[in-house]
Amino acid sequence: MSRALPVGGLDAAFLSCETPGMHMHVCGLVVLEPATTAEATFCGIRTLLLDALARVPQLHQRLAPVPPGAGRPWWVDDAAFDMDRHLQRVSVSPPGDDAALARLVGEFVGRPLRRDRPLWEAWFVDGLSGDRVALVAKMHHAIVDGVTGVAVMGRLFGFGAPQGAVPGAEGPWRPQPSPGALRLIGMGVVGRLRAPLEMARLVPVTAGRLGATAWDLGTRGVHGGARALPFTAPRTSLNAVLTARRSVGYVAVPLDDVKAVKSAFGVKVNDVVAAVVGGALRRYLEARGELPERPLVAAEPMAVHAQVGGVAGVSKLSVMFSTLGTDVADPAERLRTVAASNARAKEVTRAMGSDTFVRWAEQIWPRSLAMGARLYARLHMAEHHPVMFNVLVSNVAGPPIDLYLAGNRVVATYAFGPIIDGAGLNVTVLSTGDQVGFGLMACPDVVPDVGALAASLPGALDELVRAARPPRGGVRRPVADGRPREPVWVR
Repeated sequence: MSRALPVGGLDAAFLSCETPGMHMHVCGLVVLEPATTAEATFCGIRTLLLDALARVPQLHQRLAPVPPGAGRPWWVDDAAFDMDRHLQRVSVSPPGDDAALARLVGEFVGRPLRRDRPLWEAWFVDGLSGDRVALVAKMHHAIVDGVTGVAVMGRLFGFGAPQGAVPGAEGPWRPQPSPGALRLIGMGVVGRLRAPLEMARLVPVTAGRLGATAWDLGTRGVHGGARALPFTAPRTSLNAVLTARRSVGYVAVPLDDVKAVKSAFGVKVNDVVAAVVGGALRRYLEARGELPERPLVAAEPMAVHAQVGGVAGVSKLSVMFSTLGTDVADPAERLRTVAASNARAKEVTRAMGSDTFVRWAEQIWPRSLAMGARLYARLHMAEHHPVMFNVLVSNVAGPPIDLYLAGNRVVATYAFGPIIDGAGLNVTVLSTGDQVGFGLMACPDVVPDVGALAASLPGALDELVRAARPPRGGVRRPVADGRPREPVWVR
């Protein structure tokens, strides 16, 4: 029986907008404490991935393109799948510290994925100090986003105790034959015939939502302190045309510290994360003599899987825009500013409809988007229009328990999201176990020394922890309204 799955509209957009300087894959770094030898750990991970082929379709599906005008490509099983093309073993340069590992990861993520095979690769890394090993993997954004990435983790990782295999394996994977080219073309054409009907429905709905949002902005004011809008961000050195080079930085902070700040100020974890990023960027730009008077604007992807369940594809995202409070020196005041901005951004997103972005992506012609993306990069258009946003900030909640991979304890996990022309920095935050891992992806020709920026994040969190700490002999007075507030203490 033949099998083919349609590529979703947003997934097709991620595939189409790639250029030589803009790679649309996400990356994950898992640092492990090997249970035995590095050789045995590598073999165990290879066996685990082979076993997972039956339950993780992203690992064995490749693109089946169709002629221009016949719709989007399809996912089919790769009958020539070879694990050795996807998993390789490498050694990190001495002394094998985190800086050396970061350089290796930067080299790894700077290479685009090949389109003639499943869109993922992994390196098993040995030679790390402290008898550690690591697994670094990249997957195209067309096959994984934050929600599906955590789901893939759940199918590969063991929880709570060492184990070598994941329960529920479905036996050896066998590729299903793909439909013939004519059938794929026919299915694509049928899908395109439905597009005008969806467009006719989308236009009036979107117009109404735009009108309501514009009315709200007009009556409540665009620059009301907390609000951030696209194309209103200050121009900084972060906002330039990308080259193909990549660098990464990463650091972990205690989850308990993040939760303590969250509870003390009555805000969300996402607010604390954004305020920490804002504090670190303020220091970074101030040290370079580039701190703008206006606050940096962050684009924050939001998962909307529940709202668009009937839409095909893997990536189901909306985007909200919020200030990072980089113009505010006081860390507590910065957190309140960021929390208010995030709350307002969520209101705007609800007014616009969280499904709008995904449903319009279904109407994009991949070929037209590809041509536009290449022309945009070639003409350096990112430098000739107002800055849409300064930095991408994503927050993904992983499993809050100890993790094991092929029987080896996970020491730390980090995620790195893609960067785009005009925004050379992505900060992706992944919480697992008792840690919050900050993963920074950058273009070193736009954002130099991203490792130093990552190293300043714990200090930005410490400022908030000190601001949330009660005075000696004080007890925090509970506040029921849940709004961002000053910590209030009574003796």
